[in-house]
Amino acid sequence: MSNLILKINQKDNVLVALQDIPAETEIIFEGVTYTTLEAIPAKHKFFMNDMKQGDEIFMYGVLVGKVQYDLAAGIRMTTDNTKHAAEPYYYRDVDYHWTKPDVSRFLHKTFKGYHRSNGDVGTANYWLFIPTVFCENRNLDIIKESLYNELGYAVDAKYKSYTHQLVEAISKGENLDDINFSPSNIPAKDRVFKNVDGIKFLNHTGGCGGTRQDADTLSKLLAAYADHPNVAGITLLSLGCQHLQIDNFKKDLYNRNPDFDKPLLVFEQQKAVSEETMIKNAIFETLKGLLEINKIEREDAPISKLCVGVKCGGSDGFSGISANPAVGHLADILSVLGAKVLLAEFPELCGVEQELIDRSVDRPTAEKFIKLMTEYDELAHAVGSGFYMNPSPGNIKDGLITDAIKSAGAAKKGGSAPVVDVLDYTEPATKPGLSLVCTPGNDVEATTGKAASGATLILFTTGLGTPTGNPVCPVIKVATNTVLATKMSDIIDIDTGAVVRGEKTIQEMGEDILDFCIEVASGNIIPKAVALNQDDFIPWKRGVSL
Repeated sequence: MSNLILKINQKDNVLVALQDIPAETEIIFEGVTYTTLEAIPAKHKFFMNDMKQGDEIFMYGVLVGKVQYDLAAGIRMTTDNTKHAAEPYYYRDVDYHWTKPDVSRFLHKTFKGYHRSNGDVGTANYWLFIPTVFCENRNLDIIKESLYNELGYAVDAKYKSYTHQLVEAISKGENLDDINFSPSNIPAKDRVFKNVDGIKFLNHTGGCGGTRQDADTLSKLLAAYADHPNVAGITLLSLGCQHLQIDNFKKDLYNRNPDFDKPLLVFEQQKAVSEETMIKNAIFETLKGLLEINKIEREDAPISKLCVGVKCGGSDGFSGISANPAVGHLADILSVLGAKVLLAEFPELCGVEQELIDRSVDRPTAEKFIKLMTEYDELAHAVGSGFYMNPSPGNIKDGLITDAIKSAGAAKKGGSAPVVDVLDYTEPATKPGLSLVCTPGNDVEATTGKAASGATLILFTTGLGTPTGNPVCPVIKVATNTVLATKMSDIIDIDTGAVVRGEKTIQEMGEDILDFCIEVASGNIIPKAVALNQDDFIPWKRGVSL
């Protein structure tokens, strides 16, 4: 019955249940017989030995918690008997060596992307609408409503048709229960611009009020999105009197890319004849811009031109066992091939800091990571929180009892390659290999930050299911288990449950995911989040979010 459980690292003193295990079950594992003293749900852990109050708990080979009172072997780990603990970390000048994966199968592979004048290659070709301030959100909504359906980018026709039928039934006094929802009867509208993958809108709540720091950070974020490889043109709407002035945005944009040459259409409402005139002109000029970027076609590019963000959300007890290590193997392949990989979510690196410090290519890189981690945790404590409070009720329910457990599994997405760079929020990735990006663990804030650093694809692993997407960066959902992949097939792209069942190795699954990424990057496969227009965008206010 050893297939019921898993010991992740030889240093560990807990075992992971791969299936539901009843109480009083005897399991022989590595020559030792273990008896569960209570039912152990799949994804949860139980103690291998009798434990005393204060004893350290190890998982993934690192300290993840301490026992709160004496307990016997075979008892399940819970938030009652276990509290978060993590080792202190510091720079110690380690000569890091790693075993590079075999990349021969991908050496000569290419993807078909959109080549930009600065040498970047996009995996999509978008027109982006940006408000400098929340006052312009309504005007953007009107433009979106006017363009989405006409240009063939809307995905809500089936719901509009259903609502129309319900309203008609109400007006005729008919029974609403007799109205059927029939999405297959609604024909899809063809895209007007074949080489424009979408028009995207960055509605937000910033740009004025708040602190000037918030406006400055937002300006850098919006500039990063305008400069993104997947963006071909921009329409910018401004009110006029807000903190985030057009000149501030342009300064940040050209500081980031002095050779920026994409179409940038700017409309300021307080200088316009009327709101109606501004919106009409914005629509007219944008359509002229779309005609131009529609002339850009996909062309072959080497894998080294990819920039892949790795993210987890709605994590469960299998995240660090199946999906995350598989994505980590892919990350290592990309690092060897000269592509860029972005690992973020600093609250979910709590407990594995020392490993990442030891993997850093030099002391300045390691010390920048230490500085950002320390400052972020201090800011969180200043508002009555801390990294230790990161796990959500859903995480805990599915076996992630402490932040260190969650972090140790989350870090597996970054593989084992050296850390070549550490980026603060909105800083661009410039070096091939693995970079750490300072973002919250919050799903949308993290994906927002990864795209700002240049991710042209995001691999998003999930054990519980989340529909998160991004306006400019295609997000690929990777399920940790087959139950989820089956239940939420409308939002999941890849199922790694075969790893849990022992039907595929982590290496095989990682290569399968990379094959899928190449197809997405070439426009041959549309991820579910993209097909659903799941365009989530939340700027980060430093220190108030985990």
